[in-house]
Amino acid sequence: EVQLVESGGGLVQPGGSLRLSCAASGFTFITYVMTWVRQAPGKGLEWVSDIDSGGGITYYADSVKGRFTISRDNAKNTLYLQLNSLKPEDTAVYYCAPRLYLARHLDGMDYWGKGTLVTVSS
Repeated sequence: EVQLVESGGGLVQPGGSLRLSCAASGFTFITYVMTWVRQAPGKGLEWVSDIDSGGGITYYADSVKGRFTISRDNAKNTLYLQLNSLKPEDTAVYYCAPRLYLARHLDGMDYWGKGTLVTVSS
């Protein structure tokens, strides 16, 4: 059974930082591209970032480029997202998901965790 457990969210002031984690199990983590997506309150899903299976290729949405960093530890089956210079518009539930290919859109994801809430507010 595929399991994805996101953690690390919380309340942070504008300009602050958080590190999100996604613990994966039930599939061969090292063979999959991993993706972060988010959903702001009252809005649809937004693709945030992709990382290839080896961790050497990364994609970012323009809205987070230069502020967020995706990484993975294949030995620990864990995906990360470092969030820096946070803005109120980054407030959202953040989800991780595996897929078979790198992309800059929301297609190709069949499994999701429950997400972790990031709230950016003073």
